[in-house]
Amino acid sequence: MNYRTFSAAGIDVSLLGFGAMRLPMLDSDKTRVDEAEATRMIRHAIDNGVNYVDTAYMYHDYQGESIVGKALLDGYREKVLLATKLPFWLLDSPDEMPGLIDGQLEKLRTDCIDMYLMHDISGNRMETVREWRIWDLLEKYRSEGKIRFIGFSFHGETPAFFKEVLDEYPWDFCQIQLNYKDKYTQAGIEGYEYAASKGVPIVVMEPLKGGRIIDVIPPSIQQFWDSLDSSWSPAEWALRFVANLPGVLTILSGMSNMEQVEENLRVLSDADAGMMSAEELDMLDKVAEEYEKLTVYPCTSCEYCLPCPSEIVIPQIIEFRNNYALFQTLDKLKLEWGFAVNHQPSECTGCGSCEEKCPQHLEIIQAMKETAELFE
Repeated sequence: MNYRTFSAAGIDVSLLGFGAMRLPMLDSDKTRVDEAEATRMIRHAIDNGVNYVDTAYMYHDYQGESIVGKALLDGYREKVLLATKLPFWLLDSPDEMPGLIDGQLEKLRTDCIDMYLMHDISGNRMETVREWRIWDLLEKYRSEGKIRFIGFSFHGETPAFFKEVLDEYPWDFCQIQLNYKDKYTQAGIEGYEYAASKGVPIVVMEPLKGGRIIDVIPPSIQQFWDSLDSSWSPAEWALRFVANLPGVLTILSGMSNMEQVEENLRVLSDADAGMMSAEELDMLDKVAEEYEKLTVYPCTSCEYCLPCPSEIVIPQIIEFRNNYALFQTLDKLKLEWGFAVNHQPSECTGCGSCEEKCPQHLEIIQAMKETAELFE
């Protein structure tokens, strides 16, 4: 495993971080995590050099922190930097924050959270951060030894907003979405370069865009991969792109099975900064351009839009809309639709709660209308 130095912690951090947002699910019950397999995967990753584990209050229907806490028993907690996040926008007042944070410590079965982030800075949420003086509380918890390092995860719309947030406070680290397809969205490569210039360590999330750039590969994209004299898989290309950036501290991958763990361990034990050629990077730019032409709604299935008041599984509906745009195989997709979709997009009332919460700022209401016209 390759490592990069986190100077503030005085330790080397594994280039691969274990993102616990997409843990394996039980076949018999898609709403429940296969905790035994999740524990096996997390511990296997740690046994093979991973020392950064990331979760959040909301992951896996608010069970994620408890699952990770149990997985890190038996001496594994002491081997990793543990990261979780404060969803302050779920609270009605700053008075509720201490109870939430203390509850997170309890669920994680730890006395101290190493990497604590203000979750999903986007929209007007910085106004709440300023109004509630969230930094003061986090500094208090730091002084008490309950938090070590303070950061934020960013889902805002522009690099300019990212720079504003970064300049607001002496952050120990930041977390941004970045992959070869999203170089110019959210913080993007411009935000990465700004944080790197200030010496702020960067944790990268969604290096595979929630699996979207490897799970289903359109024919025109596959032509690019087939034309290359390379043994790299599409996932390896994507991971190598992020690893090539020297300002990245660790790359979070949301792994759902042991095969993904093994592949990511292999790739990020070899990939490192400056290893990709100009020709290879140019090829990724061409792939990104083709994806841009094909993708209608760039959803990452983060599920922040859920629950929907009409019980629509929004990411599932958007996936059907995007897959139609990518493949134009309506008959086959309609067959899958009949087995998979319970609540129809036409049940959308247009309340807008999903759009308010979407970190990608997607026009979800319009997506529901379009998908209803195609599939119902």
